Amino acid sequence: MRRTITALILATALIAGCGGDDDDESAATPEATAEATQEPAGGGGGGGETVEVSSPADGSLKFDQAELTAPAGKVTFTYSNPSQVPHAFEVEGNGVEEETDTITEGEASVTVDLKPGEYTYYCPVGSHRQAGMEGTLTVE
Repeated sequence: MRRTITALILATALIAGCGGDDDDESAATPEATAEATQEPAGGGGGGGETVEVSSPADGSLKFDQAELTAPAGKVTFTYSNPSQVPHAFEVEGNGVEEETDTITEGEASVTVDLKPGEYTYYCPVGSHRQAGMEGTLTVE
């Protein structure tokens, strides 16, 4: 009788433990979901690269980088403007036209899905682009 009770207690514990494991596995975590939905290499989804872009602290109408390169796929451009002159960062070309918010003394970002080719980036504020605040982005 004592063995039967011990066996029932163990069986109940095992069943309860198994049920808990099944519930944990069926609940998708953000990490598991992200891993499961990533596209394979070369599939155009990219690895989520980040490219840093900045302009001078003195407010000059130029970017610190005259040329940028990025891999094809989703790319986040983090733009830093340390000056009090308002600037923004815009990427244009190959059917893409996306820009950050206009900022002063801060950072802004924009994420773009890029295909291989050449793009132009520039400051869309006022006549900053016409004054030379632009560059070339090569996507490989």
